[in-house]
Amino acid sequence: MTAITLYHNPRCSKSRETLKLLESNGVTPTIIKYLDNPLSAEALSMLKQQLGLSSFREMMRTKEADYKAANLGDASVDETQLLDAMVNNPKLVERPIAVKGEKAVIGRPPENVLALIK
Repeated sequence: MTAITLYHNPRCSKSRETLKLLESNGVTPTIIKYLDNPLSAEALSMLKQQLGLSSFREMMRTKEADYKAANLGDASVDETQLLDAMVNNPKLVERPIAVKGEKAVIGRPPENVLALIK
């Protein structure tokens, strides 16, 4: 079985619930605390592809004060600017994200990760 990697923030309840759900299903994921080890532009681009998203905005925490303060919801903000914002401010990255092979899911709700272990 291919290993699962979890981009995790232990302070986030959904991230903790996702980790607990994986573990209760016999999966011990590799945990990356992305706030301590921020993701590169390349890694974020790969996650966007694995998630099957058309825009970086779809993997951003749009309710974060920093998102609003930087006016990232404005339609004139392009993909490069969104990516740069996540590289420079990792708390803008939606969490948790679970990856298995070439597929990834956002653990909101946590049950989304079950698709990776079937």
